Amino acid sequence: MLICCKKRICFSRHLTQVQMIQQQILDAFEQDFSKHAPVEVVSRIRMLWHSIPAQLTKENKKFIYGLLKEGARAKEYEIALLWLIDCGLVHRVNRVNRPNLPLKSYEDLKAFKLFLPDVGLLSCMTRLDQRILVHGKTLFQEFNGALTEQYVLQQLKALDRIEPYYWTNDRGSAEIDFLLDAGRQIIPVEVKAESNPRPRASSCFMKNTGPGSLFVPT
Repeated sequence: MLICCKKRICFSRHLTQVQMIQQQILDAFEQDFSKHAPVEVVSRIRMLWHSIPAQLTKENKKFIYGLLKEGARAKEYEIALLWLIDCGLVHRVNRVNRPNLPLKSYEDLKAFKLFLPDVGLLSCMTRLDQRILVHGKTLFQEFNGALTEQYVLQQLKALDRIEPYYWTNDRGSAEIDFLLDAGRQIIPVEVKAESNPRPRASSCFMKNTGPGSLFVPT
């Protein structure tokens, strides 16, 4: 029992050190906003940046400018968003209005999801408790599976010449988390933080295209 306690204390200490480094990285990003971004858009960059965890918490993770402040419009934040994307500080995943080949030609530039570059930074930004981090099942269910989707997106972005998209039906009642254009085939990737996949979304998708869904369990 004493050995087990010592291992837990050691693990907790290392995890604390990792979180301290992650926070230093986040602080450095914030400092870069002021150092390198145009002065007139710094405040908007910060608002976009800090809204990402809340945006990913929603059932529909589509980025909503209205969450930044009441009456916010896309045009006001266009430069700030481009700055974050060009600096590699956020990943933008656009919606396609039809799951047909090539996906690029069906891209809906007005609807998109934003992710951070790293799942560890996302958990640090949300101040996720260490006790949740060490319990895998609980961890990936936190704030609506956002960490799970963030992790999968990172792996997809690491693939050569792969640009992930996502799809929802017109009513927004069904969604496939990521779509990949494999040349002759569309590969749908449905991310699940629980064991049971969403049959409704998959069935709706199958009515619109041929390939079967690829489920990514955690």
